[in-house]
Amino acid sequence: MKRFRYRALVTLDPPGPCGLGWQYPSGTRALMVRARRIGEPPVHRYMPATISPDDQLPLRPGDQVVATITVIDDEAPAFLGPGQPFTLWGGSTGHGIISREVFTDSGPS
Repeated sequence: MKRFRYRALVTLDPPGPCGLGWQYPSGTRALMVRARRIGEPPVHRYMPATISPDDQLPLRPGDQVVATITVIDDEAPAFLGPGQPFTLWGGSTGHGIISREVFTDSGPS
């Protein structure tokens, strides 16, 4: 499997009226990225991700941060690319947009 790293603007949604919301340490693996395939057919994919904000502070509900997102998925480029929106799924929800790819590890074939 190949490892891909992307730069993105990430926002955790504010908590609902009954909750405080979750916060995640930098480098969290507790959230998944859900993205729509670039082009056709319109298929969505969930990918486990590591999310590391630039400031290394915890990712908190309502915050908007620049972060590095790392996914290990051979098909990631079909779903993540510059300008591609995505959603976050896990204990909290959120959203973001990819600004650019910064690293690809060829990994074992």
